[in-house]
Amino acid sequence: MISIFLTGATGTMGSAVLRELCTHQKEYGYRIKVLALPEKLSRRKLKPYQDRIEIILGDLRNYDDVLRGVTGSDIVLHVGGMVSPKADYQPVLTRDTNLGAASNIRDAVLAQGEAQPAVVYIGSVAQMGDRRAPLHWGRAGDPISVSAYDHYGVTKVMAERILTDGGIRRWVSLRQSGILYPGILKNFDPIMFHVPIRGVLEWATVEDSGRLLERICRPGVPEEFWNRYYNIGSGAEYRLSNYEFECLILEATGCPAPERIFQTKWFTLKNFHGMWYSDGDRLEELFHFRENLPVKDYFDRMGRSRELPAAIKLARATKAAKAFPHLVKLAMAWMSRRPVYGTQTWFRKDDRDRIKAYYGSREAWKAIPDWKEFDLSPLPQEEIRLDHGYDETKPMQDFTLEDMQQAAAFRGGKCLSREMVRGDWDTQLEWECACGHRFKASPRLILLGGHWCPECLPYPFEPGFRPWKNAEEAARNPFYAQIWQD
Repeated sequence: MISIFLTGATGTMGSAVLRELCTHQKEYGYRIKVLALPEKLSRRKLKPYQDRIEIILGDLRNYDDVLRGVTGSDIVLHVGGMVSPKADYQPVLTRDTNLGAASNIRDAVLAQGEAQPAVVYIGSVAQMGDRRAPLHWGRAGDPISVSAYDHYGVTKVMAERILTDGGIRRWVSLRQSGILYPGILKNFDPIMFHVPIRGVLEWATVEDSGRLLERICRPGVPEEFWNRYYNIGSGAEYRLSNYEFECLILEATGCPAPERIFQTKWFTLKNFHGMWYSDGDRLEELFHFRENLPVKDYFDRMGRSRELPAAIKLARATKAAKAFPHLVKLAMAWMSRRPVYGTQTWFRKDDRDRIKAYYGSREAWKAIPDWKEFDLSPLPQEEIRLDHGYDETKPMQDFTLEDMQQAAAFRGGKCLSREMVRGDWDTQLEWECACGHRFKASPRLILLGGHWCPECLPYPFEPGFRPWKNAEEAARNPFYAQIWQD
């Protein structure tokens, strides 16, 4: 039997993983344990599976609860945590949950000694920050760069570091892109306008993500899969601009086109996250998890889902939204003026920090053309491949201290260690960033994960608050300067 411990089983992605595990439970002999909050909603969601799984009612922030799940497991699927948009409104709880969970899982795994389970961590595309054209293609190892005000993204970077550079013998980090699922339409929130119209995302369907994690649990996973960083996406069909996404989602739900219900100025110009993956097919080559459904068919299927909110079902059935687009536009205008996160609220309240972060300036916002003049031409298909600061054609077993020194110099810093075993990617070395901060990290985390100085990472929480200083980092770090677009 294969013993699996799953966190986040009642969430969007976790529910899909649990479905897949139970579907193949007899075939592969899965023994499934899940950790869920002791709430009515959790019990209701898990009730259909209660005879087939072990349910641990507890909290990711509680070490003893996590230890119960980890002990005796062969693999830990760490899907749980706080995500946006809820994370935007509760940043401290997001920090405590996401970092507490990562620390507890690491400590519980290390406590198993020789019986350590493998750990699958679900990271996020939010770790990579703002990647607009012409730098809208990316891959694992590109610079970590969390967008300003993205508290969730900061916690995902820190949690990934805890789990992938904390001494666990076998791990993998899967950076999840935006998930497509019918319930996405329930997130009627001002964050919908935080995405630039010409921004991009390579979406992943919730079904694909669920299949991927189940297949990682099967016997015969190649050893070279482990101790790497990957991007989860559903492939070329799902590489969309944000304008294309809006067109598809509105059509699927029976709403008018974007031009009839949105104003261009409601959408930001920068400072979100998303990219197309030049390395996104690697996981598909290993696990063949994609459904490969044409993207329009998938959106149509979402539009027919029973999970849609009742108001959208009614509007779609009666074609009310297309008949009265001015009413839909009024609702969208109201959303753009919501407190705190409504983009147009920033201009009414003269929130200069957010205006600068998301638009550049008030003048840049005023200069945004309307739909008739807006540039909606196709985005470039050619990848501008970033330099990672070392010879990527060199066999991993041949890397030496000189390679680490070269990579550190490209990041504006130094590798201070005096020696390194040739080809050892996992023993931590000592590094120094351009600001003089010294820290320890493995070559794997720095070169393959794209991480760098933890003290230069923004920390928008108390105590120890550190603001975003992207422009300053770009000025001293050539590696990061490649992606910084002020």
